[in-house]
Amino acid sequence: MTGLFWVIKVLTTGMGETASDFLAHTVAPPVAVGLGGLGFAAALILQFRVRRYVAGVYWFAVIMVSVFGTMAADVLHVGLGVPYLVSTIGFAIALAAILVVWYVSERTLSIHSITTPRRECCYWATVLATFALGTAAGDLTAMTFGWGYLLSGAVFAAAIAVPALAFRIGRLNAVAAFWAAYVITRPLGASFADWMGVSHERGGLGLGTGPVTAAWAVLIVVLVGYLAVTRADVEPAQR
Repeated sequence: MTGLFWVIKVLTTGMGETASDFLAHTVAPPVAVGLGGLGFAAALILQFRVRRYVAGVYWFAVIMVSVFGTMAADVLHVGLGVPYLVSTIGFAIALAAILVVWYVSERTLSIHSITTPRRECCYWATVLATFALGTAAGDLTAMTFGWGYLLSGAVFAAAIAVPALAFRIGRLNAVAAFWAAYVITRPLGASFADWMGVSHERGGLGLGTGPVTAAWAVLIVVLVGYLAVTRADVEPAQR
């Protein structure tokens, strides 16, 4: 089920991007951020309360982290005027700091070792940082560098193959390869979702952020529903 995990992960990143933009343009931005924050908090509370892996609960948390992580990055640029290059570097430093704290305290960064509340806190802090970093990096390439959304998506699609290939040939261990790919999924999915949603004038297909969000949400629900029913993503000993 490794392939299905990455497909759903990319879909959540794209949905989080367009959902954040849709909310920001539908209601007042402070209200949108507040709603995103409440959804983010509710999803994590639910995730910590179940104390085990439940496909629907886990992916709901990932979606809300995606939405809120996007908003966090956008607030810095749109609300505070922080350049995308600066926010990208800042989020990269924050992610590195979280990973260092996690490793120093637990001596592992493997997702298969997340068996305590403290490790789960480290995991979700890392996930939030990856979404914020990926959002800033995607906007940096698409807007500051002028690549546009489609070219940015293509570049990140090629980039995500690098850690996979490095792992295959033994140049990168599984944990490092996982987190490198995890970071790249954010700008990858967001770039293609933006390309589908934004206007022709901005280099997109002009489908609208609302319809794109809805379409990607349907795909996520179908795939997560499949996992929930088949439990194909659960280790045999835990079924």
